[in-house]
Amino acid sequence: MSAIFLATRGSALALAQANLILAQCRAALPELQFEIKIIKTTGDKLQTASLAQEGQSLPKGLFTKELEVALLEKKADLAIHSLKDLPTELPTGLKLGAVAKRADVRDVLIYRDAGVFGAATARQTPAQNPSTHPVRRGFRAGLTIPELPAGAAVATSSTRRRAQLLALNPGLKAPDIRGNVLTRMQKLADKPELDATILALAGLTRLQYRIAPTGQLEGENVPQGLLATVLDINSMLPCVGQGAIGIEIRQGDERLSKICERLNDSETFQCVTAERAFLAGMGGGCQSPVAAYAEVRGGNLHLQALSFASGPLRRAQATGSPDEAAHLGRQLAAELKP
Repeated sequence: MSAIFLATRGSALALAQANLILAQCRAALPELQFEIKIIKTTGDKLQTASLAQEGQSLPKGLFTKELEVALLEKKADLAIHSLKDLPTELPTGLKLGAVAKRADVRDVLIYRDAGVFGAATARQTPAQNPSTHPVRRGFRAGLTIPELPAGAAVATSSTRRRAQLLALNPGLKAPDIRGNVLTRMQKLADKPELDATILALAGLTRLQYRIAPTGQLEGENVPQGLLATVLDINSMLPCVGQGAIGIEIRQGDERLSKICERLNDSETFQCVTAERAFLAGMGGGCQSPVAAYAEVRGGNLHLQALSFASGPLRRAQATGSPDEAAHLGRQLAAELKP
C-alpha cells in the first residue's frame, strides 16, 4: 500500500506540529503507512528576502499556498497547518478536513531579566538606536503590559497584538519583528532598542520551551536571562485559530475524509468554525486587526471577538448551540464590521 504523505513547512514549529499529527495518524490507523513531506513555502523563502524586512506587509496565504498546490497535484495527501495561518477561503477542490485538539490559546510576554541585565529605572528612556542607549535593560519577573514604562518597545509583527498592546498601554512602541521563535528570542536578547516581544504559548510549548515557577524561560538554545509572563485572554485576546492545528485535504476524497474523522476533535472544530466565520465576515486575513476566541462551556458555545478595523476598540460576544457555530461568527462580524 502506498504511503500517505503529510505536507508541512520545514520550520522547527511546523515540524513539531506535523510530528504530533503523524503520531496521531500512526496510533489511530496503525495499518496505514504515513510519511512527512517537507515543502518550502513563500513565507519560508521570504524570511531572507526583502518582504521579510520589518515594516513591510506580507501577502495572504504565504505559509500555505505551496502545501495546497501539493494537495491539488496529488503530491501530498494531508497538509498540516497552524490554523491561524490558513485563510478562511480555501482553493477550489480543498477543504478543512480536521482540527486537532487545541493547545493553550494564550499569548506570552517575553522580556529581559533585571537580575541578568540592567534594571529599568525612572531615569532610563527607551533606545532610539543602540548608540544612544547601549544598555539592555531588564525587568522584574511577573511583568505585565500596563507596567511597562512609557516608550518601551514591545516588538511584534501582529496587527492584533499591536492594537491590544497600545490599548492596554498607549505609551508603548510596537516595532515589527520577523523570524522564527528562536530568532525573535535572540533579537530580544541582543537588541537594546527592544524591551519585550509577544509569542504564542502553544508554539513555545510545542517547541519544548518551559516557563519556570520563577518566570524564567527555559529550553534548548534559549538566550540567557529571558523571563516570560502568560497573558490572560481578557488583556490579549488570541487570533482566530490560535493553538489549533488544521488538516487540509482534497474535497471528495473519501479515504482522506475517513482518516480525518479519526483525527478530528469535534469541540475544537466547532470553536474554530465560529472564529473563522467571524474572520471571514470581517473580510480579513491573519494580518487583520481583529481577534476572536470561542470555547464550549456547559454545552453552549461562547464566542467573544474584538476589532480595531474601524479605529477604536470594539468588542462583542454571543452564546449559542455549538451547531450554530458559523452563524454566531457571522453574527459578531455583522456587529463589529465598519
